[in-house]
Amino acid sequence: MLGFAPPPRRRRPSLTPMIDVVFLLLVFFMLAARFGQTEGLPLELTGAGGAYEGPPRLVTVLPEAVLLNGIAVEDLPAALAPLMAGPGDIVVIRPRGGADVERLTGVLAGLRAAGLTTLAVLE
Repeated sequence: MLGFAPPPRRRRPSLTPMIDVVFLLLVFFMLAARFGQTEGLPLELTGAGGAYEGPPRLVTVLPEAVLLNGIAVEDLPAALAPLMAGPGDIVVIRPRGGADVERLTGVLAGLRAAGLTTLAVLE
């Protein structure tokens, strides 16, 4: 009779490489995550304001342009300067045409950096 060798014993897969990969992914995502406060704009929300005075100051924010009273402008604070008596005058900002929040926030930040304090955002 022929004698065959016993079948080789099956080895169980080692979990050590999988655990190493999981810990490497954990460390990667912990280092890649952003912790802390994101940048924000200080805004005061009010329901009622004073009467609107002076020339119209309507800023329309579009995805590709910024309009002041319907006319495209490159430097918004400089274009607003002749229409304002002071930094406390109301500037009405209206996002339209699918303008995203990033674009609106950029316009708000630019106006705040120029010293304008009273900004009204319409839906």
